Amino acid sequence: MKKYLKFICIALSLLLVIPVLSGCGAKEKEETDVVTVCEVTHSIFYAPQYAAINLGFFEEEGIQIELSNGQGADKVMAAVLSNNVDIGFAGPEASIYVYNEGKEDYTQVFAQLTQCDGSFLVAREPDPEFTWEKIRNKTVLPGRKGGVPYMTLEYVIRQNGLNPATDTTLDNSIQFALMAGAFTSGTGDYVTLFEPTASMLEQEGKGYIVASIGKESGKIPYTAYFTKKSFIEQNQDLIERFTRAIYRGQKWVEATNAEKIAEVIAPSFPDTDVKLLTASVQRYKDIDAWGTDPILKEQSFALLQEVMTQAGELTQKAPYDKIVNNTFAEKVSNK
Repeated sequence: MKKYLKFICIALSLLLVIPVLSGCGAKEKEETDVVTVCEVTHSIFYAPQYAAINLGFFEEEGIQIELSNGQGADKVMAAVLSNNVDIGFAGPEASIYVYNEGKEDYTQVFAQLTQCDGSFLVAREPDPEFTWEKIRNKTVLPGRKGGVPYMTLEYVIRQNGLNPATDTTLDNSIQFALMAGAFTSGTGDYVTLFEPTASMLEQEGKGYIVASIGKESGKIPYTAYFTKKSFIEQNQDLIERFTRAIYRGQKWVEATNAEKIAEVIAPSFPDTDVKLLTASVQRYKDIDAWGTDPILKEQSFALLQEVMTQAGELTQKAPYDKIVNNTFAEKVSNK
């Protein structure tokens, strides 16, 4: 009997302890890492990112994302270098510039999201027969000089037999965020815009998409995630979890139709009609805008530096293995 009572006491003690231990485990599981991310602009072009956020992929990796809008790759990079944000999301050219400046704690790209230019050339009138010859002696609003949108546009113009310096006027005096407003107010003959802004202008009858810059330029590492080398070294597990969430977003978008994608990312664009979102997503699907994995390949990195060189913005090419850290992208995608 005494042995039985002793057994009962031990059992009751364990029953009291187990809920406490379970509670501790649940608390640890619920703890999340807050990661600040500065994106170059807020666009449907980054649908896999918003899908990963809204579908809970980051949350499942123990990450809470706090997004801010830098409105320019230079501003995004400044935020990263000043430790105001953890991760930057912009063109890899920003990391090339920083490396070539000789900064010791330079930034490394660890995950690529988009694989071509996401901007569209918008004209004042519908032009189903558009050719690039039509921009000769015209004024185009291209964005900030030195940025990937500007340089990719120049590259496409050259590929179509024109000299961007002499055959057309690229007016880069207007800030990226103000280009659509400037165009609708009468500045320029053409403007390059991302979605959903391009489709919104069409819907309002104030502009018409006549060409896809990305379709013309081919695959190029257009937008990627980067952070300081030291941050990667000190937060390897976090970077791996972050990259895995992005990869899951890419795979989900790849396997999902435009209507469903639009429905999922709609909370990230509360002021945009879902039908408009759907049309914008389909445009990006049509040009194969999103990578199917976060690996930034050496061939596309070489094309980016060639585009920068032709634009006169790069005199010394940066080594691929210094700028790009595919460790985490390869691990999460099993490549």
